Amino acid sequence: MPYNPQNAVAYAHRWAHGRNTRFYNFTGQGGDCTNFISQCLYAGCGVMDYRRDAGWYYRNLNDRAPAWTSVEHLFRYLTRTADTAGPRGTVVGLGEVSVGDVIQLSFDNSTFGHSLLIVERSDSGIRVATHTDDSDYRQLETYSFAKLRAIRIK
Repeated sequence: MPYNPQNAVAYAHRWAHGRNTRFYNFTGQGGDCTNFISQCLYAGCGVMDYRRDAGWYYRNLNDRAPAWTSVEHLFRYLTRTADTAGPRGTVVGLGEVSVGDVIQLSFDNSTFGHSLLIVERSDSGIRVATHTDDSDYRQLETYSFAKLRAIRIK
């Protein structure tokens, strides 16, 4: 099933300031941002990859792949070379992103620790949605970060 960024964005708007009870809320336990972004991506593609350690899926709190909730694992999963089920992406420059793509931020210039979904792109900038510090339509430029990486979802 091809990725539908509009479905991912619609999900982000619906749940940016709430929690879908189908998924555990990791706020207070390292953050809920990547869990939320995985939910958005799933809304956009409708396919999970049920390989235990190398996949990307969520059944419940105790049965999920590391890529579902970990910033680094999600990055490695999205940018993998293997042609398996689930969303795929490629690292691009910020000028190449569009609605439905993912941005990850590093606050210390070494590890990436926050995931965001692009919900709007216009002449006035990029707006994102995320969890932990729940946001929707937040200007990317309002974040204070050391570096970012942009992932174009294929």
